[in-house]
Amino acid sequence: MARGKTRLILIGMMAALAITAGCSGKGGNRAKERPLESYSAEELYKRAEFELETKRKATEATKLFGEVERLYPYSEWAKRALIMQAFAFHKDKKYEESRAAAQRFIDFYPADEDAAYAQYLLAISYYDQIDDVGRDQGLTFQALQALRTVIERYPDSEYARSAILKFDLAFDHLAGKEMEIGRYYLKRGHFTAAINRFRVVVEQFQTTSHTAEALHRLVEAYLSLGLDEEAQTAGAILGHNFKSTEWYQDSYRLLTGKGLEPKVRGKNWLATIYRQMIKGEWL
Repeated sequence: MARGKTRLILIGMMAALAITAGCSGKGGNRAKERPLESYSAEELYKRAEFELETKRKATEATKLFGEVERLYPYSEWAKRALIMQAFAFHKDKKYEESRAAAQRFIDFYPADEDAAYAQYLLAISYYDQIDDVGRDQGLTFQALQALRTVIERYPDSEYARSAILKFDLAFDHLAGKEMEIGRYYLKRGHFTAAINRFRVVVEQFQTTSHTAEALHRLVEAYLSLGLDEEAQTAGAILGHNFKSTEWYQDSYRLLTGKGLEPKVRGKNWLATIYRQMIKGEWL
């Protein structure tokens, strides 16, 4: 949460309660009809904050924060309202609107102390949609890019550590999608297509939790195609890095069941990877 937001909650809650109290009791209907233009920037801001924090009405809060920006565009309250509008939109799961507000804040106030939070909000608005995108990984790539910006541009901010953790999870998610598609092809006997997916994991997502399984699936696919040298080399890489895993045990059984052993053979792409790993270099 932005520091400016927390500070204003503590200072302004009583004032917000007083403003809202005017909307009930005698004359309540007239108070409700009071035009927004008659509110000061501070009053509008605190009313929006009250809607968000006390009444938990994020939609109403976003409208009121927007009114602060519209009616008092050059005020300090407008700046604070813009970052809070981005937060409220995100809380309301209106991710595109949250990104738009956060980006406006970054564009208008790039040196502000809350710019890091705005960038973080922009990033997690992509990140929180990852599970909803099915096989389309465009949002995952955008989440990775936005999270990387937080990490690189604001390394000392309070949001950098969370961004690093989410970056790793998003990266792992991307590899998991490649594995899901690869397994789909493998089960249906489309071995070449499956190999292409597993190769992507081994070459581009080797730091994720899916690498060991990807190597094992390569052993399966290559053996199915009769490409023993590639299967043996995949098994050798698996044994070199993941010998204690069930994936290696399964690959070892498959290879030895055909009179083969995990061993680097030929000059294929896997052999190149193996040589790099022996030298302590991982792609």
